[in-house]
Amino acid sequence: MTSVVRAGHLAPYFKATSQVVANGLKPAVVVATPADKLVVQPLPKTSTVQSLHGALPIQGLKVKSGNAIPVQVRFAHSDIAYPDFTAYRRKETQDPKSKADESIDQRQSFTYLIAGAGSVAGAYAAKSVVTQFVSSMAAAADVLALAKIEIKMAEIPEGKSVTFKWRGKPLFIRHRTASEIATEKAVPVESLRDPQHDDQRTQNPKWLVVIGVCTHLGCVPVANAGDFGGYYCPCHGSHYDASGRIRKGPAPLNLEVPPHTFTDDLLVVG
Repeated sequence: MTSVVRAGHLAPYFKATSQVVANGLKPAVVVATPADKLVVQPLPKTSTVQSLHGALPIQGLKVKSGNAIPVQVRFAHSDIAYPDFTAYRRKETQDPKSKADESIDQRQSFTYLIAGAGSVAGAYAAKSVVTQFVSSMAAAADVLALAKIEIKMAEIPEGKSVTFKWRGKPLFIRHRTASEIATEKAVPVESLRDPQHDDQRTQNPKWLVVIGVCTHLGCVPVANAGDFGGYYCPCHGSHYDASGRIRKGPAPLNLEVPPHTFTDDLLVVG
């Protein structure tokens, strides 16, 4: 079905118009419109020679300064926190106007005094510790008591040499005659292998006390034998005189003289 409408002869004098009138009322709620999502493109990876070369600086670095150019200034004393050691410093060095060299002698004297006192205390403590440690390895008192022997001198006739046992070693005690004393004192010291005068080896000229162990290889010499009338070692032929001094043979030293003392008619060895 089709219809045709005609406006008539007044159609040229009509036109369609529209008018927008603003509303004076404000909306109670502001509706936010969603914004488009911002997409940031990632930087391309520099993996080729051309891309790596492009990242290198073309010109040298320069620093510009001037009146119209801002320059960053950093004050280390104001923006960096540091500890205050005033409580630990001495009074002589707290004044910034005074020189530290003027009080260095006084300060070092105190330091040396404290260091010296500490060293003395440490040495005394170390001495006590070492003494106790060494004393623990020493022989006991009962062992030391057996280390001394007493010999009655009246039981040894003149011109004889008697052998005793002392600390597991043979001990020779010789009652010398006046001729033996004179002979041994007349021996020139410079002619001896181990130079010792007879007076250095005897406390009493009439008595000679030596350990009966040869200084060569430890054999026991024979008394009243040898070329010099003293002691003779049968192992390797060392000859000692009546003062126990080596005179001939391979022995390098004289017979050892142990510590001994004379008390009345007793001879105490040890």
